[in-house]
Amino acid sequence: MKKLQLLLLALFFMNGAFAQDCNCETNFLWMKKTFEENDAGFAYILSKKGKDAYEMHNSAYLEKVKKITSDKECAIAMDQWMRFFRQGHIGVSFKGKDTEAGAVPEKSETVKIDTREFEKYLNAKKDPGYEGIWVSEPYKIGIKKTGNSYVGFIIETTAENWKAGEVKAKFDENGGVYYLRNKAAAKFSKSKIKLEGKNDLELGNFVLKRIYPVLKNDPETELELKLLKSSRPLFERLNATTVILRVPFFEITEKKYIDSVIRVNRAIISSTPNLIIDLRNNPGGSDASFEEILPFLYTNPVRNVGTEFLSTRLNNQRMLELSDNPEFDEATRKQLREFYEKLEQSPGKFVPFSEQIVEIQKRDSVYTYPQQVGILVHERNGSTTEQFLLAAKQSKKVKLFGVTTFGMLDISNVHSIPFPCAKFELFYGLSKSYRIPGMAIDDIGLQPDYYIDNTVERTGWIKFVNEVLNSK
Repeated sequence: MKKLQLLLLALFFMNGAFAQDCNCETNFLWMKKTFEENDAGFAYILSKKGKDAYEMHNSAYLEKVKKITSDKECAIAMDQWMRFFRQGHIGVSFKGKDTEAGAVPEKSETVKIDTREFEKYLNAKKDPGYEGIWVSEPYKIGIKKTGNSYVGFIIETTAENWKAGEVKAKFDENGGVYYLRNKAAAKFSKSKIKLEGKNDLELGNFVLKRIYPVLKNDPETELELKLLKSSRPLFERLNATTVILRVPFFEITEKKYIDSVIRVNRAIISSTPNLIIDLRNNPGGSDASFEEILPFLYTNPVRNVGTEFLSTRLNNQRMLELSDNPEFDEATRKQLREFYEKLEQSPGKFVPFSEQIVEIQKRDSVYTYPQQVGILVHERNGSTTEQFLLAAKQSKKVKLFGVTTFGMLDISNVHSIPFPCAKFELFYGLSKSYRIPGMAIDDIGLQPDYYIDNTVERTGWIKFVNEVLNSK
């Protein structure tokens, strides 16, 4: 009997240990403690903003999370708490299921449209604009203007709870709503209504492709859309004096594709006066992925400011995991393992990855071509992409075109860990740059040399850069 009692007691504690505790206050306190002990930027921001401001921030959020019962709302509140420190390389994500939209209407709004008559109506229009027949799988959607508003209605679908005639979207000059598969309403602002070229429409987070009437884009727009939609590196010749290298990601998994494109087109790049590097929507990745691009930009020694890593048990475990990552070559894995051992010797302290705070990179030669390099950047560029830009900007050949980047580099090398409640995941930074505070980038970004203002359509950026590079 005694053995049975001990067994039951052991099972009780085991179940308790593995049970999820999704109480919002409990998870908030766990997140706060974990972040304070492990984030490489915590002490830096605290020294800038002060303990009093931080305590006021904590008090306000603690009262807030005590009242939250929804897991989704809890995740949003915790993520907002973290914005006290910075906007990037930080956050809380929600891993559970949620529509992230409004309430489901009791009954869908419907319209009566004769498809053949609608097609005749479209054929009579010289410029249909948003009106037309569009596809966003699994829906074929008609969009018709009524007064000053547009109504999107189902023509065909395989979705079980949708039928022909039901309203799928409504919008006007102030914004609109798109009904999800479960018919919950996802609202979007006017800035989220975009017609790219003539056949690609964005409504909030949803993309529709025009299938009737299909309109012909001019060659410049077609090229822009091809570049913007690419998920892999591309190389295009724009004209006799200018070529384009499109790099949508710097993830380590993309390195082989980037290197391959450069290898195949190396002779063309090195014999053409102008090179445009299109980095729009590139969020970052690994520094190793842009190594093969740098020789084409080089004109003089490049100074790369190093980083230091905060040594904690949790952080060092991440370094150990990286040392076993098969995506890295053997030499890199060995270097990471040695650094892990170095970190383990200095718990609670910042440890430099390299003995040199600033590494000066010199190359044996300067390419005659390209003579000018224009790099397209905007607000979605951050992290490793900004690291690439810091190196590129030091070249006398390079100019940045676009708008200010996101600003997400000072505190970097993101680590993610699950909460006690598996519905949440925490993101924070492992390293801090020696650049700060002298040249801070977080929440500031890098500014372009040539600002592309709002009067230039997104599908006209390549043309803009080409005109600047080829002007005399």
